[in-house]
Amino acid sequence: MKLGTIRNYIDVLKPRETALLTFIGASAVVIASGGRPPLDTLLLAAATILIASAGANGLTNYLDRDFDARMKRTRQRALPSGRIYPPQKVLPLIIGLTVIGLGLAWWLHPFAFAADLVGTLTAATWRKRLTCVFPQGAIAGCAPVLMGWFAINPAFGWDIALLCLLIIVWLPLHVWSVMVSHREDYLGADLDFFPMNVTVKKAVTVLLLFALVLYIASIALYFVADFGWLYLGVANLLGVIMIAATGRLMASSDSADAWRLYKLSSFPYLGLIFLTMCLDVWLF
Repeated sequence: MKLGTIRNYIDVLKPRETALLTFIGASAVVIASGGRPPLDTLLLAAATILIASAGANGLTNYLDRDFDARMKRTRQRALPSGRIYPPQKVLPLIIGLTVIGLGLAWWLHPFAFAADLVGTLTAATWRKRLTCVFPQGAIAGCAPVLMGWFAINPAFGWDIALLCLLIIVWLPLHVWSVMVSHREDYLGADLDFFPMNVTVKKAVTVLLLFALVLYIASIALYFVADFGWLYLGVANLLGVIMIAATGRLMASSDSADAWRLYKLSSFPYLGLIFLTMCLDVWLF
């Protein structure tokens, strides 16, 4: 198989998104263990989340290929552009990764398997046509964190509940901001659900509300999960930055500001706050 072909298949699995999901899932292992997880469990959980997330992301890419073909931002992806043709050629890889991920998740813990199964099923229905169905995306987004947590601590408490809440309120900021930044592209593809079916000002008002709740949830974690001053300081800084970025977008309604919010929400926010949680439990 040629190198270019391999790259096309990797692109279908959304490597950047998969890497971020793997990172926060592995971070959940560290947090649940108090900073000292067994190395074999950490490595197995990270591999499981990587494989499962790649399978789920590949599945959404496959199911969304017709919508992606209508949009300037996405029509050059491997499936809508025809670099992999017919699209069904990618299904053995996607199905294989999904099945292996489920098998490894069962090995971790039945609760991790349940989180992976529910996350995969909801990811399969959380498509561009259904992006307005908020709970589906929230459940799928929580799956990596739940898998990592249950690998160490098969119990549901306020700490993991708030970690999931953090993901749930982060998700609209991440997804809807990119939709606002490419509003005409989405409308041109006949995708006219929220936030496309309201004015930019109204959509960003909702985003600002989510940014405020995100900040509150991150600070609540400090008290519930018994984090130290390092986490508190970084959570305050990142929360204020997210609120300021959303407020700037509300004032301007500019697509460039929406794109900045989208980029800010991925690693600079979600990645850094999970990294800080890991450092906090390691150091303190």
